[in-house]
Amino acid sequence: MITNTRDVSAEDFAAGTGWEIKPEGACKGEVCVPLPDGYSASNAAERLGMAVVESETDGLIAFGPESLNGRALVTAAVPDIVLPDLDGNEFHLSSLRGKKVVVVAWAPY
Repeated sequence: MITNTRDVSAEDFAAGTGWEIKPEGACKGEVCVPLPDGYSASNAAERLGMAVVESETDGLIAFGPESLNGRALVTAAVPDIVLPDLDGNEFHLSSLRGKKVVVVAWAPY
């Protein structure tokens, strides 16, 4: 999930990650992870083992997929990522569904 704020509502967190916030915690299907300190996107991301990366230049924040055991992703399914293309138009990764895709990522650390 890519956003421009860490103050993500429970509804937006569910729409972006698939984890619904309920009284028993963050839930996806029959799996629920307790949120003993209450809901905040940062707290839920930490409990779910999601990487949170912030771009200082763009002001964007990415919440990565969950890794409940801290070592492996739960699924290899890619969410529909929407980013601007070189002309500033929205590009949906899902438009490439069914095609072979190579994703190249770079980080300066």
